[in-house]
Amino acid sequence: MSAEHFWIPITLWAALAQTLRNAAQRSLTQTLGTLGATLVRFVYGLPFAALWTFGVSRLADAALPRPSAVFAGWILLGALAQILATAALLRVMSERNFALGVAYSKTEILQVALFGFAFLGDPVGAPVALAIACGTAGVLLLAPPVDGHPLRALARGWTSRTALLGLASGAGFALSAVGYRGAALALRTSAPMAAACGLLVAQALQTLLLGGWLLARTPAVVRGVLRAWRPSLFAGFMGAAASAGWFTAMALEPAAHVRTLGLVELGFSALVSRRVFQERSTRREVAGMGLLCAAVLMVTLFG
Repeated sequence: MSAEHFWIPITLWAALAQTLRNAAQRSLTQTLGTLGATLVRFVYGLPFAALWTFGVSRLADAALPRPSAVFAGWILLGALAQILATAALLRVMSERNFALGVAYSKTEILQVALFGFAFLGDPVGAPVALAIACGTAGVLLLAPPVDGHPLRALARGWTSRTALLGLASGAGFALSAVGYRGAALALRTSAPMAAACGLLVAQALQTLLLGGWLLARTPAVVRGVLRAWRPSLFAGFMGAAASAGWFTAMALEPAAHVRTLGLVELGFSALVSRRVFQERSTRREVAGMGLLCAAVLMVTLFG
């Protein structure tokens, strides 16, 4: 494989690592609760993020960049949004289905387009409008059906607890992506170094914020996270590996290409859902995930 295509195996690895991290966190939700399993990603991912930053610094033979107030603002936005998004994603997975939770989180890209139009005035062309329509239909199909009441089912598509949590997860990941991109641009250094430093600072903030809040409110959860260090270490490593893979791939190739190939995560998630958690998706749910996948493809390729 030529050097210019090296981003492809990196992206595939990132998608696989993210699927394994989600599966590990979902399993931990049963014993640690939603916020405890969310904390696992940050506490046990922090050492690996530090090692990655050190490795990038040594390979590039460059000093760590000096942060600014602008960087701090963007990284705080990204860190907080990611905490909320991860917690919402885990709750959807625990209440419904592993593959459906991942599919809901993919509305992130659709919501980025909507946020850009609403807050920044970015134009929404015909492909993006069609993508939003497909995404809307996909969310409605993923919602719990109401037998004999199609209008009630349509309303429940947006008002059900599962749909609201799923859309909140996508919104959080969308805001997180905006925050991390803003932070990387504010560092004014190479893309790999900016990505590594941003990830390290974000995970340190997330560990302090969420860990401190849980320690003050429910210290038993923090003790449970520390006791469950063996499965948590795997989740933390996979989380850091996935983030490192995404950031590295995007440093080598346009983000649209990386995100498009990254949709292979839906396939990985469906396989884990069936093989590991013994879950089955209905035809209606498969159709909904297919429409969401089509919507994300249209946004990434033509948006």
